[in-house]
Order: sequence, then C-alpha cells, then structure tokens
Amino acid sequence: MELSSEDSLRLNVLLANAKAIRIDENTCSVCGLSVNGEAKIKLNPNCRADRYLRYVRELLSSAVLGSPGGYPVYLKRWTRIGQLSHGNLDELLMLGEPEAVVAVACSPNLTDELACRAWWALPDAEIARRMLERDCVVTGSMGRVLTEFLLEFLPFEVDPMTIIRTVRLLLQPGLINIEERLGIWHKGRQKNVFMIGFLLATPDDLPEPVPAHRDWPRADSELKALAVTGNPYAQQVLRCLFGPGQTFLRACQAVLRKPSNQDVVMALLDAQAWYFGSLQPPIEMAADVDELHARIVAWCTGEGGDIPAPLQETLRAAPWLQPPLSAMLTLACCDQRIVRPIFSGTDSIGSLMRKKLEPVSQPLLKLLATLLDE
Repeated sequence: MELSSEDSLRLNVLLANAKAIRIDENTCSVCGLSVNGEAKIKLNPNCRADRYLRYVRELLSSAVLGSPGGYPVYLKRWTRIGQLSHGNLDELLMLGEPEAVVAVACSPNLTDELACRAWWALPDAEIARRMLERDCVVTGSMGRVLTEFLLEFLPFEVDPMTIIRTVRLLLQPGLINIEERLGIWHKGRQKNVFMIGFLLATPDDLPEPVPAHRDWPRADSELKALAVTGNPYAQQVLRCLFGPGQTFLRACQAVLRKPSNQDVVMALLDAQAWYFGSLQPPIEMAADVDELHARIVAWCTGEGGDIPAPLQETLRAAPWLQPPLSAMLTLACCDQRIVRPIFSGTDSIGSLMRKKLEPVSQPLLKLLATLLDE
C-alpha cells in the first residue's frame, strides 16, 4: 500500500516550498509554512489513517533525509538534553515529527529564525521553556512571543518544579515588564512556590523590598574595608543585613512557614544553601539542624579546628557578628539533604507534611530570625 498519487504530488510540491511542516493527526492533514504563509493539504487515506500517516512520514523523511527511517524518536532522552547532534536543523523541521521539533528547540545551535519555525510546528509550553534557555531567542523576536504564551499558561501549571523553572526563565532581563513581574510575585501569596523562582533568579532584586537591618550601618563601618578586599564572610554579612538581603530572608521565612509540598521544601532549601554557598564550611553534615549548628558555632570559636583567615579577620573586626555568621554557615549546609530522612518515610503534603517537618523547619526559622531585624 502506498500514498495516493494525488497526495504524493501535493506533498512533494509542499516540500519544495515549505520551511517547516506540521502533521495534524486529528484532521488527517499536513500543513506547511513558507515565505508566503501557511498551506494545508487534506489527505485522502486509502487505508487506516494511522498507517497512512506513517507512509506520509516516510515520504517526508525520504525526501528530506534520504532515508524513510525518519527521526530517531527512541533517542528521546538525548534529544531533550540537547546532546543529539544534527548537521542541518532546518531538515528536522521538515519531518512533521514532534520529537524532531524538540531536538531543534533543545539544540545549542538554535537561532531566532529556527525558533520561529519550531514554534509554528509545535506551540507547546515545554518547547517555549526550552527555547527561552537560549540567549539568541531571549534577545530575538521570539523572546516576547514565547514569554506571552508562558505568562498566559502559568496559572494552569501544577507541577512545582515546572513553575519554578518557568518563573526563572521569565525573569530574564528584557522579557517582562514591571507590572507582569509584580503579578507573578503576588501569585506567591496564594502559592508560595512562585517566590522560589524569584529567590533563584533575582535574589538581590526582589519585589516589595524591606528596609536594611538596624545593625547594618554598624556592620558596614566595621567590615567595609574587609569586604572591599574580597573577604567572603564580610561581603555576605553586609549582603544579608542590607535591604535586598533582608527581603530575601523574609521571603525564605514566608515560604518555610507554610510550604505546600515536599518539592517546594527541597527547592527552598537548595535556594538558601546556594545563596550562602560562598561560606560553605568544612563541617561534617548532621541529620539534626541544632547539632549541625552547634558544630559550626564550635568551629567558629576555634574549638572545632582551624578556621580560615578571612573568617578570623571578620570576627576580629566585629566579634558581635558571631551569631549571624554561625547562622549563615549553618544555612549554607542545610540543602535538601537535611530533609531526606523525613521525606524518605512519608509522601505527605500540606499541614501533615509541615507537622512532620517541624524538627527541621523550626530550627531553620530560628536561624533566619537571627539574621532578620526582629
């Protein structure tokens, strides 16, 4: 069984003029995108529709790639991490195969023009996210198009990690305006997973800033000289006590008080640990936050071994900052590993999860309070 002569002729004409091809299985039709716009062919199957569409894909593949085998869809994992190389991405958009479009969207060689064709071929939220990972798309004509789609689609997302990833992508410079940015931030009042996207994307430029800590002027006068020389401990203290740092810590506090599920908790802990990552101390991890904090306090006072010279300089210049520094060092260690013993034994969410999380969340909230102007 082969394609009807009429369909074969029309498909070959379409191939000669199109820059991208899309197959609509529901209507059994083939669409092509050319410089003159969109052309559509209504197929006339002479056998079962699914089999006939397979013949159509074989014709397209033979004409474009020289082989009826088509795109290797079984290499889905490699496609989606951008590791499947192909000499000419234009050809993949002529196969009418969704996975081939994904390969183009994930390719490091993607261009703004190819993004435009890929979006026509498969206008999907995941395709939009993949393409917004490329600077050429963000700064090109497609950046705003994909942004508007994701903004409209964002309220219907349910997976926390997808929401966080989408928010991070949308917060790239030049994609959204101030009103849209505030709109996403305000969604965090009902669904605080939106805030985590901000914590990861713009930790030092969050909406609705709060004032600096009352002790920031004193810390600035005592540590400014050290911070200028590159002392990471002095820099991080000043960063946390200044207004943007206090805003970051307030947001962390708000999320930690009422996380909705385990993904939100782990993402928040990773965001906090990343924020304080420059201070990572050489302390063995402990399952208990209070025990870990006690080890770090002992280390800072010289009881747990030699401490780095920059930390000694900071404590010598401002001894009163030992509690905040110990809190920062503890938070730097408390990534998602600290909750694995709890989450490995439960799949609870909501209030039950928060109850089980209290042995970790309550000590962490105390550490945050140490750094906040409370």
